[in-house]
Amino acid sequence: MDKLLEILRENSSFTTKELSLMLGEPEDYITAQIKEYEQTGVIKGYQAIIDFDKVPDAGVTAIIDLKVTPERETGFDSIATKIMSFEEVRTLYLMAGSYDFAVIVNGETMQDVASFVARKISCVDGVVATATHFMLKTYKLGGVSLVDEDSTDRRSMVL
Repeated sequence: MDKLLEILRENSSFTTKELSLMLGEPEDYITAQIKEYEQTGVIKGYQAIIDFDKVPDAGVTAIIDLKVTPERETGFDSIATKIMSFEEVRTLYLMAGSYDFAVIVNGETMQDVASFVARKISCVDGVVATATHFMLKTYKLGGVSLVDEDSTDRRSMVL
């Protein structure tokens, strides 16, 4: 992968001047390269990595595995388009393995997510089965550790 993209994936808050120094390239070249990546859709956006375990009333996140029957002409794409349209859906992956899709959703409560699965996802034509997994704690996100050194569990087993 392009070194510039690797750096931006890890931390998109670097200035073009900082990127220029890191990569040994002229700043105007870095600026033009980023602009090209944005225009061609290689870079879709920029996000902050947030530790929602530290945010009061952040709600819940769940991974919903879906088993589907692909449609004859469009395969998985038309089902993916329907699922992506729900505002609760944050991320959608086509998967290989026991399930066809992994859907990451946010809700205020577990009941909200359960209702979303029952009333919306499971009603999409082609969805055959669902399995919902609630995220309890995030240890690493986007390559960044969310574990504070001073908060790690230091208990030991006494025999």
